[in-house]
Amino acid sequence: MVFRGRGGQQAETTMSLATVTANPVRPAMRAAAQSPATIAALFDGLAPDWHSQWAWDNYESTILALAQHYGLRRVCEIGGGRDPLFSAEQAHRRGLELTVNDIDAGELALTPAGLKTACFDIAGDLSEPDIARGGYDLMVSRMVFEHVGDVERAWTNIHALLAPGGVALAFFPTLWAPVFALNHILPEKASRAIVHALFPARRDGGGDPKFPAHYDWCRGSRATLTPMLTRAGFSDVHIQRFWGHGYFDRMPGLKQADHAFNALAAKIGWDFVTTYAYVVVRKDRG
Repeated sequence: MVFRGRGGQQAETTMSLATVTANPVRPAMRAAAQSPATIAALFDGLAPDWHSQWAWDNYESTILALAQHYGLRRVCEIGGGRDPLFSAEQAHRRGLELTVNDIDAGELALTPAGLKTACFDIAGDLSEPDIARGGYDLMVSRMVFEHVGDVERAWTNIHALLAPGGVALAFFPTLWAPVFALNHILPEKASRAIVHALFPARRDGGGDPKFPAHYDWCRGSRATLTPMLTRAGFSDVHIQRFWGHGYFDRMPGLKQADHAFNALAAKIGWDFVTTYAYVVVRKDRG
């Protein structure tokens, strides 16, 4: 069960950081002198809303803000497969060298023409020939980590793949939001049937298929995630929590009740029922 956002990917003109999309990224790893001390301070400037719609609407612009702010050029999109964030032309226009990763060679065969690809398991032993240790300045993923069986190993591998000073951002659904808890508890066959009924485009053979979800370390709790990310090698860690979703948009009454519940949870900062999170980390320069 993955909600793709009510509006889908937004046009550049609707992004809150429009100036970011207009300017190519400077040479790799050249951080601005006025850089905030931490990623958390940078996010303070982005001023995210509590509702997850902000996360969907601003995913691209947040990545571009990180890239421009820290001078990140070499980008790897984890699990990008058939649906990468940028086309080759779009990446070039933004001054990015994009490599699309996936564990499945069949998915990479559907990657748009002109993009570099790398077939390896982000939670594997990094023995594949496409591995580039220290070869990326920025690694990003969208609705991937809930499908990874060993997320701590994935973060450890990301640390190895990032260049010094590199940044990674993972955007994923979290437990124990009721809609994702249901997806987690139900047998895969039943979960798949529900998703196919609600979102016909996600049926088998469509452009956005459903994959089994594990939800390993998919939480919105800073207290839970920070020690694990520290073990993976990161000292600068930011967890941006979001509440709310669009699954009940076509269900009057339930939609309003669910919105009120999530608004209250966000107001009191109830980590246990976040629906999505951005996890953003930066590798030390040393």
